[in-house]
Formats: sequence, structure tokens, C-alpha cells
Amino acid sequence: MSLRPTLRLAATASRRCCSLASTRLASTATVPKYKEITHPDIMPGSSKSQSLIDSTSPYMVTTYSRPPIVFTKASGSLIWDAAGREYLDFTGGIAVNSLGHNDPQLCAIMADQATTLTHCSNLYYNSWVGELSKKLVGLTREKGGMHDAAQVFVCNSGSEANEAGIKFARKVGKVVDPSGQKVEIVSFRNAFHGRTMGSLSATPNPKYQEPFAPMVPGFRVGELNDVAGIDELVTERTCSVIVEPIQGEGGVTPAEDEFLVRLARRCREVGALVHYDEIQCGLGRTGQFWAHGHLPKEAHPDILTTAKALGNGFPIGATIINERVGEKIKVGDHGTTFGGNPLACRLACNIVERLGDEKLLEGVKRKEKIFRETFERWRGEWPELVKEVRGKGLILGLQLSEDPAGIVKAARERGLLVITAGTNTLRFVPALTIEEGQIQEGLEKLENAIRATRE
Repeated sequence: MSLRPTLRLAATASRRCCSLASTRLASTATVPKYKEITHPDIMPGSSKSQSLIDSTSPYMVTTYSRPPIVFTKASGSLIWDAAGREYLDFTGGIAVNSLGHNDPQLCAIMADQATTLTHCSNLYYNSWVGELSKKLVGLTREKGGMHDAAQVFVCNSGSEANEAGIKFARKVGKVVDPSGQKVEIVSFRNAFHGRTMGSLSATPNPKYQEPFAPMVPGFRVGELNDVAGIDELVTERTCSVIVEPIQGEGGVTPAEDEFLVRLARRCREVGALVHYDEIQCGLGRTGQFWAHGHLPKEAHPDILTTAKALGNGFPIGATIINERVGEKIKVGDHGTTFGGNPLACRLACNIVERLGDEKLLEGVKRKEKIFRETFERWRGEWPELVKEVRGKGLILGLQLSEDPAGIVKAARERGLLVITAGTNTLRFVPALTIEEGQIQEGLEKLENAIRATRE
């Protein structure tokens, strides 16, 4: 039997294989890197994430719109989905995981305290709520923040911390003015203070308020950084002014120093309290322990609220007050079931010590420069898209001229998590411990995502 037909078939098959391989190589070589999608939301074939979503989402209240991926584990600034794909996290759990995901020290503390005492109610003292209160007061004073910080109410979340601040202010107003007229709370447009009814009433955004109207009465709204309007806004009827030194959800918009100084001065003139909401911008995120720490003492708050980074992912919040407020709060005026539990408080004791470390704070300032240098380059390359850079430290906003939803999706499909804020703003709130190389890697992914959406 002749081998020639077989050899001819083999040669033909070989040429086809070579041709196909060459085509694939040529195809790969001609695809620009910025067009490569390594983490598609919808994976071909069966998807473990989609299977989990399909089997559980019908039982979940639809208060969030989520992409079709399920995260299962994390470490530092990296997080993995159910398919084992690795993502770089520029969101930090929305400014929560300041020490990174699954910090070894915190994991060890959690495991130990969980086998010791997790809850015993606020009818009794426990080993850690007082210790945390003492640390927060001490570190706040030591690090140049609220110079007369005196006492702390520990709760479970940022919204609860602000609710406590609002209630305390109302109580102080009624003590100062027994007629009951000093009850107004002033907040500012584009603020975000929470979703419970009191804090929501201080969040003047129709998207959040209208479905649940009417709001709690007695709230007034001003314009952030409008110095000229302060005197008319803050009156003898005002018991408190609540303001974020840097508005986070509203678009990463800083309150100007002059505005905060003049606002505090007006509050002193009419006997109103100053309430700084540093739930997102505080605890080291700006490169100083508190975002207001560089201000003169006359602009320091009477009430200071915190949460998010305070627990690094474990639910906890706190309301710090001075004696002017504390002396007017009596037994039974406020309370909480889970707030101040020893597990949350022991974790927070470790967290606040580490977030106050000067090396970490200096690192935040150094990392900010990496972001800003890249953002400024982008402003030069895409002036029609990139309009402004706002914020401080590692709470930064990149103002765009259009909806960044497509960029967020394209970044995710390249293995980077980034979120938005306000109107057309990309928000950057990564772990304060993120490595400089990871920042550069993430910015490269984001740049590729922007390029992909510009075509």
C-alpha cells in the first residue's frame, strides 16, 4: 500500500494547523492590550457566580444593583470571585477596609475574643468598651483633632452614630433654650449622613428622601462653601450644624478651611453645636488622623462621628462629644443593644492605634501623589473627559464630563474594582495599606478601561 495519500493528507493537515496558529498569533498580536478583557462579568459556559446568584437573589430585598459576580475571599488589596479570578480593589469596601482585607492581627483578635466574650448587653460594663472610648478620646487629642474631646457613645454603624449626634444636639438645644425653639439642624446640599430617618433628613438628596417623605421636621439646607450665606443659614433657632469635612458620597468635595472656620464661629455666636461627620474621610484617610486636624481649635467640633474604618469591616460606629454636650446627656437619653460589644470594641482598639501610626499616615500622603500624577497626565491626554481632581490623601475624586458607568464596568472586566460618587465622579478609597506597585498596576488597568470606552 502506497504511503503517498497519507503523507499528502498529513501535509495538508499540518499546513492548516500552521495557518490557523499563525492566524491566532496574528490576531493576538494585533489586539491592543487595552482591549483585552480578562474578567468578563458573564463567563462562557456554566458560571458558579451566576448559579449562586440565581439560587439566592430571589430571597434578597432588591436595595442594590450588583454586577453578576460573587466574591468569596480576599487578602490585603486583592479579592477573588467564585471562579477564582483575582481583582485589585480600589474601593476598600467603600472606605471601610483601611487596613486591607483579612488583616492577620484582626483575624487573630476576632478568633480569640469570639471564644471569650462577644456580648453581654449595656446593662453591664465589659472589658473593652471603656478602653475603646479612652483610646478614641486620647488619640483624637494627641493627633491634633477635637481638642476638647471628652466622651464616646459606641454604636454599630455610621448612620447610628449620626442619629446619636442629632439626638444629642436636640437635647442640648432644649436644655439651652427651654422654650423648645432651638431645635433646627443644618446640613448641606450633596451631603450623605445615612439612611435612617434622622440622618436621612440631614441628607438633602431627592433620590434618597422622596420615597420616604415626609422627613423629620426641623432640618435646613445650605450650600457647602458658601461663606456669604452662613449668617442667614445658622440662626438662634439652630441647635447643630452637621457637615462632612470632605463630602464622600456627594462627589468627594472638600469643605474649604475658610468656610469651616467661619461656620464654627457663627455656631459659637448663636450657641449652636458643630458636628463633623468623618465617617468616610476620618481615621487616617486624608493622611492625618482626623480630616479636621489641621484646622484651628476654634473650628473643632463639639460632636464627631466615625464608623467605616473603625471596624475594618466589623460593624461599629462611635459618636465623640465634648463636655458641653456630655454634661447634658443623662441616663436613659439614648441606648443601643449591640453597640459597645466587647468583640467590636477590642477590634477597634487595635485598629485606631494602627491608623494613627505616623508611618502609615505619611504613606497615605506618598500614595496620594501617585494617583494625582497619573490623574494630571490623563487631564492632559483627555481634556474633554477628565475635568478635575478633588480630595485629599486616599479619598480622591476624578470628575468626568460623562457618566463613568462604562469605565467602571470596563475596569472590572480588566480585574480592577472602582466606584463612583456624586455626578460623573470616579471615587478612589482603597486600603491605606495598599502597595505603591498595586496603585500603579490598578491605574494601568483603569487607563486601559478608559481607552477601551473612548472608541
